[in-house]
Amino acid sequence: QTQLVESGGGLVQPGGSLRLSCTTSGISLGDHSVGWFRRTPGKEQEGVGCINSLSSKSDYATAVKGRFTIFRDNAKNTVYLQMNNLKPEDTADYSCAADRMSPCSVVSRWAYEYWGQGTQVTVSS
Repeated sequence: QTQLVESGGGLVQPGGSLRLSCTTSGISLGDHSVGWFRRTPGKEQEGVGCINSLSSKSDYATAVKGRFTIFRDNAKNTVYLQMNNLKPEDTADYSCAADRMSPCSVVSRWAYEYWGQGTQVTVSS
């Protein structure tokens, strides 16, 4: 079964930056829309943003718009989530997901077929 793999999480101070990666060997991410989602204990998983298959047009949740950017490197079969100006409320377990849907969806997490295990991001001084 195809599994996505996230990396790049860690501890960062408020105002800092992190770049998360999402890759896999099972499918071509360039042919799939990829979404990023996050979960904190006691809260429902929420969408962060997504990037469309083929066109690479992206969409973001209001909470991260202007601070987070999603982009692809098809040669590496990798999708990145660049997170700038991080805030304590961004602390969460971040997962990527992929599906052939088009356009991508920030909210319809149940529609994504492939998922990763997640990587923890902690924003704290």
